[in-house]
This record gives sequence, C-alpha cells and structure tokens, in this order.
Amino acid sequence: MKPVTDTAHCDDLMKALETFRACGPLIGRWGTELARRLGTGSRLLVAGNGGSAAQAQHLTAELVGRYRDDRPPFSAVALHADTSSTTAIANDYGVQEVFARQTAAHGRPGDVLMLLSTSGASANLLSAADRAHRLGMTVWALTGRPPNPLQLGADEALCVDAPVAATVQELHLVAVHMLCEAFDRAVERGEADGRTRPRADGEPGDVGRLWGGAPVAWRKEQT
Repeated sequence: MKPVTDTAHCDDLMKALETFRACGPLIGRWGTELARRLGTGSRLLVAGNGGSAAQAQHLTAELVGRYRDDRPPFSAVALHADTSSTTAIANDYGVQEVFARQTAAHGRPGDVLMLLSTSGASANLLSAADRAHRLGMTVWALTGRPPNPLQLGADEALCVDAPVAATVQELHLVAVHMLCEAFDRAVERGEADGRTRPRADGEPGDVGRLWGGAPVAWRKEQT
C-alpha cells in the first residue's frame, strides 16, 4: 500500500489540475452564455448538497455582488440557501423534491440551472434537472468522475477526474472562479445587453483562453 505523506493531498490536487486545465474553453463559453442570458432578464439557479452547496452559494455571491471589479448585479439564486422552503418541502414532499419544487417555482424557459455534486448521483439534484428540462431551462453540472447520472441528466457537464471528494470540490471552486472571470469579461465586451462597465486600457478582452487544450467535458446530443 502506498504510504500517505503530508503532501499527498497537494499531490492529488496537482495531478487532477493537469487534466482540469483542458476545461478552460468550456468554462469560458459558459461564462459568455451566462452573461448573455442574465443580461437579458434570465436568471441562474444553483444547488448542491453539503460542501457542494457552499461552492454553489459562492458562485451566486460573486454574481449578485461582484467577482473583482464593480459592475451591475445579476440574478443568481442558491436554492439550498432558503432553509424554510427547503425544510418545508423536505417535510411535506420528501428530500428528493427540495430542489425540484423550488426549480418549478422560480425557473422559467431560458434560465440556467447549475448543479454541483462530487458523486453526480444525488437524487434531489437529478429530480431538479428533470424538472428544469420540462420547464425549458438549460442544465449545467459540475460533477466528479464520469460517467455518472447527473452528467447524463445535464445538457453539459464538467466532470473532475479525481478519486477524492475533497479534490473534486477544490477544483469546482477553481471552475467557479474561472466562470466568474469569463462572465465579467463578457460583460465588459457588451455581451450582457448593455449592462457593462468600460474596460480599462490593457485589460484582457478574450474569453476561454485561461487554459489551453480541448475541454474535458460532456455534452448531451440534441435530438
């Protein structure tokens, strides 16, 4: 058995990051698309369980507040953050419905539902994805190793190839920050229907060039 060292966690993270680097173009495209949709009145709904809930709420905080520089706020709602609704739904309808029912209440055609899960197998997230599709929403997922049910239930998924849940969550946070970076660049370029701030001289203007390589991702075939 391989001995565990004090730096084993860092070693695992660095190894997973090498593969993850290829996801830059996908995340850049998500950021651009999200800026376009939120800038024209759509909203982002996000959800996760446990540590993934914290990561999802981190994303909404960056969009409603700001990521780096000042800009207008955009609509992003963390479904798990409403403890009264979540516990009431769990009590009356079962835990599996806690996100699906809120998605039905808040989601509209053209909105985006982003779901975060290290396992990709959480029943309440799978139910939310199904409900979102029936409403005409787009579903994106951040998961752990493929294949997994949430990957297959989403329109597109970024799957982190790492064996440990902690490493998956850490790279999900990297993905959140990269998404916010791409989002803000798209806003600066005017792709959010005029809800922009002027870009200062010398600031980068390209999206999706944070990393090289082809995306390590999954996209549902359209039928």
